[in-house]
Amino acid sequence: MANKRKIPMRKCVGCGEMKPKKELLRILRTEDEGFVLDTTGKKNGRGAYICYSRDCFQKAVKNKGLERSFKQAVPAEVYGHLEKEMEEIETG
Repeated sequence: MANKRKIPMRKCVGCGEMKPKKELLRILRTEDEGFVLDTTGKKNGRGAYICYSRDCFQKAVKNKGLERSFKQAVPAEVYGHLEKEMEEIETG
């Protein structure tokens, strides 16, 4: 019998679509660093997922998707920093 592994699904905080975890970018809230992008998906902390798309990022900002996920206010400079990191991933 073939081993059918279950693909972990996560919901994008921007568009609200369920997608395989590997296709999404993890934004992490840590105790010491605050908010960071977790490209490995393995770091400890509370995570929220977002599509690798500027549209989803802007939707998440507009509909306060990250605030809801983390149950706290997200400072504007955090959004600026995340947007810069996402651009680097897109172009890199």
